[in-house]
Amino acid sequence: MHRFLILSAFALSAVLIAPVAAQADDRNHQEKRYYDKQGKDYHTWNNNEDRAYRQYLGEQHRDYRDFNREKHSQQQQYFGWRHTHPDTTLFKLEVR
Repeated sequence: MHRFLILSAFALSAVLIAPVAAQADDRNHQEKRYYDKQGKDYHTWNNNEDRAYRQYLGEQHRDYRDFNREKHSQQQQYFGWRHTHPDTTLFKLEVR
């Protein structure tokens, strides 16, 4: 009987802690949004935006640096470039 109480207390603890742990994990993976002052819109930083940013850096012959560490003026230059390079022109979809 004593083992059953310990086991059920452990199972109950796991059930109560799981949602809290899942929610904390979701907060860590939220996508960051950046405001484009000239375009007057927001850019959500996700995998597509990161791929576009890396392509931009390649065209500008610049080394990779985390976008959030760039100066505001550099970020605005990227956003200007980004508005002239939408996803449909940057990422070709291959259908097999």
